[in-house]
Amino acid sequence: MAVSTKPHQEQQAGSYISQLGVECFLPQLEERKIVRRVHKTCIGPLFPGYLFARIEPPAHYRIVKYAKGVRTIVEFGSSPAFVDDQLIESIRSRTVGGLIRMPDQSLWPGQIVRIHAGPFRGLDAIFEREMNGKQRVVVLMRALAYQPRVIVPRQMVGNE
Repeated sequence: MAVSTKPHQEQQAGSYISQLGVECFLPQLEERKIVRRVHKTCIGPLFPGYLFARIEPPAHYRIVKYAKGVRTIVEFGSSPAFVDDQLIESIRSRTVGGLIRMPDQSLWPGQIVRIHAGPFRGLDAIFEREMNGKQRVVVLMRALAYQPRVIVPRQMVGNE
């Protein structure tokens, strides 16, 4: 079942729940980020604010709900939200050493990229920078005398 944690306390909640004898799974994500203009490898939860626990509702429900670092158990109406075991195993199978590693698809400032989808599809642009969360990027459109800045989703941009 899905457990909602307090902000930035996923690790603490997972450790505490495990100590209570409840099976817990907190998938971790390893990714490269630029922090203060320096490339760093950062590790954080795959689903910030959530973890998974295998509980027997009557026996463990109250223990997990009031564990340190736990906000609440995710519920739909008045019943707990159960997560399919196949989904959990699918995520678990993608981990290596307990981490899910993001493939390095880094772009660097000044690199020529091609936009693959959307209204600018097929056009070349100059990569300027990634925005927070790597969801969007800023590119300079290649035009004759003017290079307008355009913000596009990251998945729409790739190497030429």
